[in-house]
Amino acid sequence: MSLFTRSRQLPDATRDEADADGGGATGEEVTEEVAEETGTVQRGTAESTEAAETTQAADISEAGESPRPGWFGWRRRYPRTARGVSVGTSVLAGLLVLLVLLFPNRLDHMNLRSFFRLPVEAIVIAAVLLVVPPKVRRIAAVAFGVFLGLFTVLKFLDMGFYQTLARPFDLVFDWIMLGNATDWLRETFGRTGEILAVIGVIVLFLALLALCTWAMVRLTNVMSRHRSTAVGTTLVLGTVWVTCFTVGVQFGGVSFATKGNTEFLANRVQHVRNGLGDAKVFEKESAVDAFAGTPPDQLLTRLRGKDVLFTFIESYGRVAIDDPAMAPEMDATLKKGDATLKAAGFASRSGWLRSPVTGAGSWMAHSTFLSGLWVKNQQRYLNLTSSDRATLTSYFQKTGDWRTVGIVPGVRKSWPEGKYFGLDHIYDSTHLGYNGPYFSWTPVPDQFSLEAFQKLEHGKKNRDPIMAEIILASSHNPWSPIAHTIDWNDLGDGSVFEQIKKEGTNPTEVWKSQERVRTEYRKAIQYSVDSLTQWMQRYGDDNTVLVFLGDHQPVPTVTKGSTSRDVPITIVAKDPKVLDRVDDWNWTDGLKPADDAPEWGMDKFRDRFMTAFAK
Repeated sequence: MSLFTRSRQLPDATRDEADADGGGATGEEVTEEVAEETGTVQRGTAESTEAAETTQAADISEAGESPRPGWFGWRRRYPRTARGVSVGTSVLAGLLVLLVLLFPNRLDHMNLRSFFRLPVEAIVIAAVLLVVPPKVRRIAAVAFGVFLGLFTVLKFLDMGFYQTLARPFDLVFDWIMLGNATDWLRETFGRTGEILAVIGVIVLFLALLALCTWAMVRLTNVMSRHRSTAVGTTLVLGTVWVTCFTVGVQFGGVSFATKGNTEFLANRVQHVRNGLGDAKVFEKESAVDAFAGTPPDQLLTRLRGKDVLFTFIESYGRVAIDDPAMAPEMDATLKKGDATLKAAGFASRSGWLRSPVTGAGSWMAHSTFLSGLWVKNQQRYLNLTSSDRATLTSYFQKTGDWRTVGIVPGVRKSWPEGKYFGLDHIYDSTHLGYNGPYFSWTPVPDQFSLEAFQKLEHGKKNRDPIMAEIILASSHNPWSPIAHTIDWNDLGDGSVFEQIKKEGTNPTEVWKSQERVRTEYRKAIQYSVDSLTQWMQRYGDDNTVLVFLGDHQPVPTVTKGSTSRDVPITIVAKDPKVLDRVDDWNWTDGLKPADDAPEWGMDKFRDRFMTAFAK
């Protein structure tokens, strides 16, 4: 039955029972609507009422039925209870609408004071529903209900994105990220966990739409039955809102009269407009390349004969170095790494880069670093990888003096973009010879990935110099369980990691505590750094140049709300001439950048690096 079904006017004798019903479109609403349309309200006399009841009873008797007002007649048997239920559900509907309008879109903004405010949007909605004609009112109530439901869904999406990426959901570019989220659920909690989570999200989505629509319909019916009271209340609340907003009334530092939802929607509309025009802006930026016309024999001349390794450590952010709860252990790891490298004859310099993303989106950080363009969203990434814009890796390939390879253990399916980056050969998770277990999201432990690179490429005799892009994935969220370094001679085919995984932590248990998550994150970063410095000590030589960096900061659960997007970057080499080329960068000696070390945008590195190692 429609939410707004017209029915005949109820006789006076049953009016109290109809009031107790209160759900859907009632006879009173129809009566009020007819009155609005004709200007008259018809009322029967006591005699006509009795006659109508007698006729109705006779009709029912002939049909062999008994009158059952409400569900199984409960409203007639319990009129006071029915009246209480009617009033209670109307109050709940009002509270639900108010809650939706006051609910913040960030968990860190959730506090009791946020819910003791007067939203102007509630007053505007009430005014619109009271002004429009009855037929339009029915449609408007449903439309407002659906809109509020979708509005609430958007707030929940924002909550998730703020918790993961420290930014709101992008209505233009972020839909593909939902697929990545389901992949993460499956790889972290298994297929069953993914299915249950997806079902829960769908049920929540439908429930929000249904509840918000029901609430608006319910409140509209109440306002229709008590129009004069509703008009007066709306005028009073409107006056209160204007007065409080003008005066700037606050409670606990929070403005009482708020128009936050209106501002929220206005900002989203502007972001959508900016997003739709971003492609043209990015196209203009992509057309500018200082090295596009440089002959191949003049590119990267100061690195000829060197093996150059660009290595990304997943989620290695500034928080790992600066946070007081992590700094002591990370300092010890970096000092140990320094000592290990110095003992092998290597020196290093470190600085800071500002990533375009935080929490996730590694591929956007990688492409920013390699392309020299600010790749801040998925659309830019797709436009970049379908363009002819040269990257740092493709410039190495262009010279013809390096074999370019990619070690990408996080890739487990087709990756056509790999060719765009100028890689002659790509080793994904299925081509590294690993027969051990996954560590949650991570398909291959870092130590094994580096050993595989040594066996497959770096350790070959009579080979050309190598330029490698290596992505270390062990420090990928959820950081549980994590591997630990073992004797390199014991790595074998990776089966040894079966026992190591069993000894590790359970991600479901770890994520119940923020401090445990932060501890496991720090251990994962330590493992990645240890694996890399040990590999350099074991296999590096005079012709090895290592550039390693973080791709982005970890999720806000780890950063505790820090807005910094800085990641450390380090250059390691045995040949002093290599580091002499970057002396004017003023980076810090060693693996740990100083607090005041230079900070560049990640998109600036490509051109600075190519300039430093040109003729």
